[in-house]
Amino acid sequence: MYKKLLMLLLSLPFQFLSAQTNMLDSFPEGYIPEEVGKLIAYRFVYAKHALHGGKWISYPETFYWNGTLRFAELTNDKALIKFMGNRFEPLFTTEKKLLPIKNHVDLNMFGSLPLTLYQITKDKRYRELGIPYADTQWEVPEDAKPGEKKWAEKGYTWQTRLWIDDMYMITIVQANAYKVTGDPKYIDRAAREMVMYLDELQQPNGLFYHAPDVPYYWARGNGWMAAGVTELLRYLPEDHKDRPRIMQGYQKMMKSLKNYQTAGGMWNQLIDEPDYWAETSGSAMFTYAFITGVKQGWLDAGTYAPAARKAWMALVSYVNAQGAVSDVCVGTNKKNDKQYYYDRPRRTGDYHGQAPYLWCVAALLEK
Repeated sequence: MYKKLLMLLLSLPFQFLSAQTNMLDSFPEGYIPEEVGKLIAYRFVYAKHALHGGKWISYPETFYWNGTLRFAELTNDKALIKFMGNRFEPLFTTEKKLLPIKNHVDLNMFGSLPLTLYQITKDKRYRELGIPYADTQWEVPEDAKPGEKKWAEKGYTWQTRLWIDDMYMITIVQANAYKVTGDPKYIDRAAREMVMYLDELQQPNGLFYHAPDVPYYWARGNGWMAAGVTELLRYLPEDHKDRPRIMQGYQKMMKSLKNYQTAGGMWNQLIDEPDYWAETSGSAMFTYAFITGVKQGWLDAGTYAPAARKAWMALVSYVNAQGAVSDVCVGTNKKNDKQYYYDRPRRTGDYHGQAPYLWCVAALLEK
């Protein structure tokens, strides 16, 4: 009898942990990840290109594309994968001029898309197209500016600019190049860059200024960091020398985000401003980081699983019947003006918001 009682008591922590994790496995009608994901993903099938400067495939479209592909993989939706391949095919021929040039962090990240398609299809054309986008982030052009050369001399990408947005743009293409080639130089680049950004930009409260000269905790900017560090940790080898520092920065950020989550489950346009409006793209990125952290065992399930579930339930209420996410902050440059962030227009269906929702869906569907 005593032995059975002891075994029961010892099993209670496991049962509690399992119950907390299961909070991310079961949702009521209308909030089921696969249903929400299908609505958002299929909206992209016939959507128009969102071009950078009217010239090239933009980073928000690239992320939407990647998110749709990941959803299609996880749900074994072969038709959707084919749709996405058909959408890309003209970029090899009639739409080739829309391929981004390789001279800016927001443009080079496009390489993550063909590398994702290569992993799914094994079509070598995608690999041959994608790898140069990763390599040219570290190949200094002849016309590089002195400041860009200075970063390169220190071992960082010449495209470094110390905006927190960079930590997704750089990480995603380098991590994908690592997954495709197995060459550690790519993951080493991303890790080294991440450590430098953590050292330079993370504040004592765990959050990040948009840039050194812009002391505001902009939601999507912090979202790029949260998603970027999460992606990097997913693929960074356990014995990598930079992993402890990166994990420390990630967990410090997650703790702060947990504290700033609003009663409704969201995060505001400026995270620490309670009177600002709830912004969906940043909130979805934080939710993705929470879900992944719980499932990977990086975050305490008892603390973060309820927060992640609350956030997901809140996020879904911003998705309309056509699969368009509302209250998405438009593309935003840095500016040392607090009111500037409050006044940013809010859009519905903006690709900046569509993609992070699909990241959340993928994280919820992954086992």
